Amino acid sequence: MDPRPSTDPQAGPSHCYRHPEAETGIRCTRCDKPICTRCMVSASVGFQCPDCVRKGSGTGHAPDANQPRTLAGGRVTGDGRFVTKILIGINLAVYLAVLIVGDRLVDELVLIGYAYSPPLGEVVGVADGEWYRLLTSTVLHQEVWHILFNVLGLWVIGGIVEPELGRIRYAALCLLSGLSGSVLVYLVAEPNQPSLGASGVVYGLVGAWVVLARRRRHDMRPVVLFVALSLLMTFTRPGISWEAHVGGLVAGVLVTYALVHAPRARRDLVQYGALGLLLLVDVGIVLARTAALT
Repeated sequence: MDPRPSTDPQAGPSHCYRHPEAETGIRCTRCDKPICTRCMVSASVGFQCPDCVRKGSGTGHAPDANQPRTLAGGRVTGDGRFVTKILIGINLAVYLAVLIVGDRLVDELVLIGYAYSPPLGEVVGVADGEWYRLLTSTVLHQEVWHILFNVLGLWVIGGIVEPELGRIRYAALCLLSGLSGSVLVYLVAEPNQPSLGASGVVYGLVGAWVVLARRRRHDMRPVVLFVALSLLMTFTRPGISWEAHVGGLVAGVLVTYALVHAPRARRDLVQYGALGLLLLVDVGIVLARTAALT
């Protein structure tokens, strides 16, 4: 039985059993549940849902045989926000620690290029060997509005991107987006200018969303409008580190493009090669900037 839209003119469109917001005319050839394009798994005849493929449905195959894959080749999982929840949890935990410990923890974790810190009584910064600040600053917040905005962005946009990439690739995207945003801050901003927040990660997800919407051939107008408004806020509101936003956005676009457009025959090689190349570029920029400052 081939999956096809219902021929009953009185019947409304079905909705995917895993993504209720997605209308679909495709059904699993085994259990007849409606499935969207994100969930359908190619079979010898028609398409199957992730549950039937995972269980094997009595075919004699191992449960992980023909594991359903995401658009980028990752594994389809039941919880499409698993990594997103972990990221949000880390941000909230660090924010709580700042409330308990105080500004000294901020001084230890914030992104700073090269400066003397009176509270710590020493020279601090990435140029002084504290490379960890490039990442710790991406989960650090002080104001309530700041963490609420970033957590909301992680939840909403992460919920769109994570199911499309799979957990491992999504985690790599978040890591490189946050790192690239910090690297651009380190390269362009004044060495003693502090920067903190998960905005680089959030804007990396925005960049990923743009690529995914284009790949899925969705209506790009809402996406473009959202990106334009986000960038307008970035460059018009005082006190915002535009470098982190732009760095994260560019990294998100590049990483996601490599993930979803890699040829299937050499998918892992192209994907991990692209991720490694971006990481090497970030490291090279940090080394060059450090040499210039010291």
